[in-house]
Amino acid sequence: MLAIVSRKDKYGYELVEEVSRIVDVNEGTIYPILKRLTNEGFFETYLEESKEGPIRKYYHITVRGVEHLKELKSEWMKFSQSVNDFFKESE
Repeated sequence: MLAIVSRKDKYGYELVEEVSRIVDVNEGTIYPILKRLTNEGFFETYLEESKEGPIRKYYHITVRGVEHLKELKSEWMKFSQSVNDFFKESE
């Protein structure tokens, strides 16, 4: 979710839809994660009027969130390289 919001601020349901295209997940999973990421200071939220319904809560990545995303990407790259190396050695 950090990567998605780093590209553009999103409201909750937009995040649910976008994540659901990649991983089979439901709303009940996404919203607690958004709350945790906000409580940890990785997201800020703001409210915005909607032309199509109620006010929407948007999520915006903070500087701390950008730094955390960089750390996660680095860890993922190291991990995925280790897995790739493992499989190459087993050929």
